Amino acid sequence: MARAVRKSGMKEVRLSEIKNDLSRLLPKAEKRKIVITRHGRPAGVLIGFESEDDWFECRLENDPRFERRIAAARGSIRAGHGIRTSQDTCKVRPSGRR
Repeated sequence: MARAVRKSGMKEVRLSEIKNDLSRLLPKAEKRKIVITRHGRPAGVLIGFESEDDWFECRLENDPRFERRIAAARGSIRAGHGIRTSQDTCKVRPSGRR
């Protein structure tokens, strides 16, 4: 039987239940992650996506290349190479005009 995992807001479901009821549980995973357990221990996570944007964000969040780029950008800002919001102004010309 499914139960809420303490303090995480995730639902916990036995592997056997996932095998038997994946089509029923997948829509629930769109609302919150479901921890899959094997012999009472966490073994995986079922994550559903309500939209393609959610899928894209998940891929991006878990891409090591993206994580490295974020870390490099943060380091650059700490080193004083960022742009202050007061300097963040740009003039855009209407298209077709010079």
